[in-house]
Amino acid sequence: MKKDDLIVIYTDGGSRGNPGPSGIGVVVEYDKGKIKEYAEAIGEKTNNEAEYQALVFALKKAKSLVGKKRAKLLNVHCFADSELMVRQLNHQYKIQNANIQPLFLEVWNLTLDFKQVIFEHIAREKNKRADQLANQAMDKVGTRLFK
Repeated sequence: MKKDDLIVIYTDGGSRGNPGPSGIGVVVEYDKGKIKEYAEAIGEKTNNEAEYQALVFALKKAKSLVGKKRAKLLNVHCFADSELMVRQLNHQYKIQNANIQPLFLEVWNLTLDFKQVIFEHIAREKNKRADQLANQAMDKVGTRLFK
């Protein structure tokens, strides 16, 4: 894939307590080097729910950054350190958790907005920035919840 027809996404979601205060971290690279980063608190979730919500958030942001019409022409490469989520999205694992099913469907529906979407598992060390952003979001929630 050429760099100008590619959006690269790194996502991470986390939960302190599982379920507990949760946050997402997202890095979106688009238009030959433009980068947007997001850290959002998402309330009380499980770790797996947070991972999926990070990806939902990222795909929506990617579409809004390039526009609906242009998104249809672009390939998206999503990197995440959640092996479970990536294997579920690549149809290698079944979804057994009822709370994950609607999130899976939301991700799947969002993929229709792009030319092609690839999901790839990466080691945590290669996902440091998204992890930092997710932790920043969880830190903010923790501060608000316990003051």
